[in-house]
Amino acid sequence: MDTNAASVSFAALSQPMRLEVFRLLVRAGKSGMAAGEISTKLDVRQNTMSANLSVLLQAGLVRNERQGRVIRYFANIEKMQGLLSFLLEECCGGQPELCQPAIQTIGEEQE
Repeated sequence: MDTNAASVSFAALSQPMRLEVFRLLVRAGKSGMAAGEISTKLDVRQNTMSANLSVLLQAGLVRNERQGRVIRYFANIEKMQGLLSFLLEECCGGQPELCQPAIQTIGEEQE
C-alpha cells in the first residue's frame, strides 16, 4: 500500500460513524450485514447510512453484494491488513520488537 491509498483509507475512517460501521462489519466477519441491519444496529437513518457506506466503498474498505433485494456489506479484511502493515512496516526505526506489545494486544482481543 502506498501513502496515497493509506490517506484515502484514513480519510474514510476519520468520521466517527464510518469508523463504527467499519468496526461493526469487521466483527460481523464473513457473514457481513445488510444495509438495513447496519442502520438499525447503529440507530442511523438509512439515507445517512447509505452515504457513509458509499464513502467506505470508494475507499475500498468494504465491499457489497446484492442478495435479491438486499445489499449485504462486508469489511475488506485484505485492505485492513494492508493498512495495518503500512503503519507498521518500518516500526520503531528497525526495532520490530518494540511493536510486539501492540501486536500481542490485537491477538488477545481476537481470542
